[in-house]
Amino acid sequence: MRKNSIKNTRINFEVKKELSVIISRELKDPRINPMTTILEVEVAPDLKTAKVYVSVMGDEESRKSTHQGLKSAAPFMRSQLAKNLNLRNTPELTFVIDDSIEYGVNMSKLIDEVNAKSSNNSFEEDDEGDDSTDF
Repeated sequence: MRKNSIKNTRINFEVKKELSVIISRELKDPRINPMTTILEVEVAPDLKTAKVYVSVMGDEESRKSTHQGLKSAAPFMRSQLAKNLNLRNTPELTFVIDDSIEYGVNMSKLIDEVNAKSSNNSFEEDDEGDDSTDF
């Protein structure tokens, strides 16, 4: 099975969906932040391993504790995957903290700030130039 095959894409989606349900409903670890989102799952073509990209909203301490909680819950999640999905092999889960959502939110805020400043400057310039257009 090739890495980008339709079958592999379907498996990635199903594993992502199942892990989302397991994390949100079945894990009781207090270290795991409730604002944890699975962004992407990459299952190897031989179904032996899977990289799970996770985003955690919060501070650095929250990210670290969530990562530790997910690592310790990996065997439980793997057993739940084996129970809920019919795969030849159930992949070993590796969790990777992904900060792309938070980075995007910060960039959006910066862009909004720049736009607000530039629109305020253009309004001030327009007010000064309005004196010549009196009828």
